[in-house]
Amino acid sequence: MATVDKLPMLKEGYEKLTAELKRLKTERPLIVDAIEEARAHGDLSENAEYHAAKEQQGQNEATIADIEGKLSRAQIIDPKDLSGDKIVFGATVTLLDEDDKPIRYQIVSETEADASIGRISYSSPIGRALIGRKIDEEVEVSVPAGDRYYLVSKIEFI
Repeated sequence: MATVDKLPMLKEGYEKLTAELKRLKTERPLIVDAIEEARAHGDLSENAEYHAAKEQQGQNEATIADIEGKLSRAQIIDPKDLSGDKIVFGATVTLLDEDDKPIRYQIVSETEADASIGRISYSSPIGRALIGRKIDEEVEVSVPAGDRYYLVSKIEFI
C-alpha cells in the first residue's frame, strides 16, 4: 500500500487554497448553464460555444481535484512554533551574496512560492540547497545563470 506524502504549507497558503476551491465550486453551476445554453443552439459538432464550455468545465474540475488533493495532504506549519539552528520549512533566512548584499527568503511550499516577495519553494534549487544549513555556512546554488554562492547570516522563525 502506497503512503500519501504530506504537503507542508503555511496557514496562509492553506486558507488561500481553500478560498480558491470555494470560488471554483461556485463556478460549476455557471459552467453547466453555459453548456446547456450552447447545447440549445443545435448541432454540437460545429458549436464552438459548446466545446469551449465543455473545455472550461474539464479544466475547472481538474483544478478542483488538484486543490482537493493538496488540501487533503496538507500539513499546516506555523513558523512561530518552530525553533532550532537549522533551516527548515517555514524559516525566514537572511543570506549574504558574493558582494555581501543581504537577501531574505522564507522557505514555503510550491503553491505559496513568490520570489518577488521573498518566498521560495523548498523544492526550488535554492530552497533545496538551504534546507538543513546553519548560520555561517556557505551555500552553493546552481542556477541557469551559473553557480551562486551565499553565506547564511540569520535564521528566523517568524
